Amino acid sequence: MNTAADPSPLQLVRDALPNLTGGRRRVAELILADPLEAGRNSITWLAEQSGTQAATVTRLSTALGYSGFPALRAAVANESGRESQAGWESDIGPDLTPHDSPEQVMNVLAGHEFRALRNAMANVDLSLLAKAADTIATAKRVEIFGEWGDRPPAEELAMRLLRIGVPVWSREGSYSTRLAASLLHKGDVALAVVRSGESEVAAAFLTEAAAHHATTVIITGVPNGPLSAVADIVLFTGTGGGRTWTEYFAGRASDDFLAGVLWMLVAQRLNASFEMPI
Repeated sequence: MNTAADPSPLQLVRDALPNLTGGRRRVAELILADPLEAGRNSITWLAEQSGTQAATVTRLSTALGYSGFPALRAAVANESGRESQAGWESDIGPDLTPHDSPEQVMNVLAGHEFRALRNAMANVDLSLLAKAADTIATAKRVEIFGEWGDRPPAEELAMRLLRIGVPVWSREGSYSTRLAASLLHKGDVALAVVRSGESEVAAAFLTEAAAHHATTVIITGVPNGPLSAVADIVLFTGTGGGRTWTEYFAGRASDDFLAGVLWMLVAQRLNASFEMPI
């Protein structure tokens, strides 16, 4: 079995490749091109795919220091499997695996969302949320910024505010946000949804808005991030930024929840009459 102290089989193949010719080179190139397939198929398959003989595959294996192809295949499978799992865990997170059932996937994500909402209820500063609602309810212009993963809650909030009569615009991109911020005046609001707590575009947006005496607000998972220094009101959602998709999913649930509460508080202050579906 391959251990942490063993040389990487794929690196051994890469190092040997410049000196290989003919069938051995084709076998080596095939292993490097698709190590997952090479690590789970037979010597016959590898020979056929590379247009050579099984004996050639064996000779390459022994030249690399293995007792034969089964040992090389096991080493390649072990390494590519570790890399695949590491990639999955770094992107998706360790709470789910590629083999989990749909029921398990649903249960894990529901648990993440439940904890996010519980964290929001425990950590959201309601006095700051009420202050933000007061400002938005009286503003003559509200500009909301959100990009990439922050775009959905930003657009949702803008749409909801527009439906109750708030003069609101949703922005993304450096040029449009800076231009929008320059149109604000005292009493207006610039609001940025930035889960990570840092964004050069959002910082420029809020700084420009502040220069025009508008109130600046951020909705974020990192209340002590760089953007906090340029925001008048920092609305912490209760869930941190997160490094994996499942953590980010939980954070997004808290973003949506806080934005929904903010919208309802604004609606209360406007005593909005909902004559159309919302």
